[in-house]
Amino acid sequence: MSSALAHIRVCDFTGQLAGAGATKLLAAFGAQVIRIEDPVRQGRWDILRGTAPFVDERRGIDLGGAFNNHNTEKLGITLNLREPRGRELLERLVRISDVVAENFAAGVLERLGFGYERLRELRPDVVYVSNSGFGATGPYRSFKTWGPIVQAISGLTFTSGLPDHEPAGWGFSYMDHTGGSYMAMAILMALYHRARTGEGQWVDMACTEAGATLNGPAMLDWTVNHRPTRRPGSPHSNRNEWPAMAPHGIYQARGDDAWVAIACRDDADWQALARAVDRPFARAARFAELAGRLAAQDELDLEIAGWTRERAASAAARALLEAGVPAAAVARPEERIEHDPSTSAWGLWPEVEHGAIGRVRVDGLPVHLSRTDWSIARGAPCLGEHNAHVFGDLLGLTPGEIDALRADGVI
Repeated sequence: MSSALAHIRVCDFTGQLAGAGATKLLAAFGAQVIRIEDPVRQGRWDILRGTAPFVDERRGIDLGGAFNNHNTEKLGITLNLREPRGRELLERLVRISDVVAENFAAGVLERLGFGYERLRELRPDVVYVSNSGFGATGPYRSFKTWGPIVQAISGLTFTSGLPDHEPAGWGFSYMDHTGGSYMAMAILMALYHRARTGEGQWVDMACTEAGATLNGPAMLDWTVNHRPTRRPGSPHSNRNEWPAMAPHGIYQARGDDAWVAIACRDDADWQALARAVDRPFARAARFAELAGRLAAQDELDLEIAGWTRERAASAAARALLEAGVPAAAVARPEERIEHDPSTSAWGLWPEVEHGAIGRVRVDGLPVHLSRTDWSIARGAPCLGEHNAHVFGDLLGLTPGEIDALRADGVI
């Protein structure tokens, strides 16, 4: 295991990916993350538990592939917070934890009796990080969100799509992934402050505001130039405006659903492309400079596509790369995961051992540290898998006491 965060213990109420992805990152770097779930609702605080994808025909609360992927290296306990004894055990757990993390809707943990003021009474230097859609203040604080909703409200969806078509998303919860990364950074910044000062704090994160920060150039364009994002010819998500480039896009190659990405950053790239393509349009004087290419991007894209359609995507990309032009075949997931030697060389898909699923691959982290690298080898916890360890070894309960708690519905 990595030792970078081995001194940190996290009391984890997170779920899905916007929260669970944050604590997964901490666990991969050695933090002891204790994931708390509800025994009455069979862990359904997190709707991904027990849902597809599955590795085989088996189904059950411990067999969900997405849940396993987002919760590797964590310990898992069950705790019924409706019961006084359950709340007492949570109090004891908070006292020995450095971080309390959750991504419920705003105010949920407070209504359970564990808002920041109560957490601070239990442990004065606790770092409490709440990640909700709109944060703990403001007129939208009670609204609930999901990744695509966050993307729409933050303005990201509005900037994506093709001309004269409706706004488009990305087909997955982009801001759940990004929100998890922002939350992990927030936790680490608060821990750094505590290491320097001894002070804990409440970090109130709003995922929609995190999404809004990704709109910087579009916001600046409206603020300074009063140009709306959706206007004739825009947005065109295959093209680049800041800085302007042409050609810049995804072009159809030979074969079924085969594509190649090409980006000419400047006139030097265009000259290199022109030599590789060697077609009359590439020698046209009006395309020699960026202004001319930008003025006729539709025509230029048709000409480029005419060249790429005659070639396999890999062959087109290779010819351009050899000429010095940024280009790549658009990889299908299987091609990137199973057949790209760079993937295995990086170690992006570690195998974990899961108590019910067995041995299976999961997402790794896209970063390596030379001294304190991450490690992912243990699958997500089955429901209540580590009750005996946490309540016994960490909180000091006897096996008989743990059995009684289980019989009484407390765990």
